[in-house]
Amino acid sequence: MFVAYVTLNIAAAVFTAIASFTYLINHSYPRAQMEMKRLPMSWMPRLGAVLAAGSIGLLVGFAVHVIGTLASLGLVLYFIGAFIAHMRVGSRNLAGWAIFFATTVATFVVNLLYHGIW
Repeated sequence: MFVAYVTLNIAAAVFTAIASFTYLINHSYPRAQMEMKRLPMSWMPRLGAVLAAGSIGLLVGFAVHVIGTLASLGLVLYFIGAFIAHMRVGSRNLAGWAIFFATTVATFVVNLLYHGIW
C-alpha cells in the first residue's frame, strides 16, 4: 500500500504541475482548450494556480496527511468541473481528461485507504 500511495501521489503531483505550468505560461494547448470550452482567457492563470496548489498540496501531504487528502479531493473536484465544461459544449475529446481524472481519483482513494478519513 505504501508504494501505491507514494507512486500515485508523486505521479498526480507531476501531472498537475506540468498542466499548471502550461496554463501559467499561456501555452497554446490550454489556450485552445479554453476557446473550445468557451471559457474566459482571464481564468487561465487562476486555473493554473489551482492546479499548482493541488500539486503542492499532494507533496505537502507526505508530511501533513490531511493536506494531501484534501488536495487530492480538490483535484478530483477540479476535473469534475473540467468534465462539465466539456459536456457543456458537446466535446467528446475526453482522453486527456480521463487520464487526469483517473489519476486524481486513484490518488484520493489511496490517500483515504492509507491514512483513513482523517
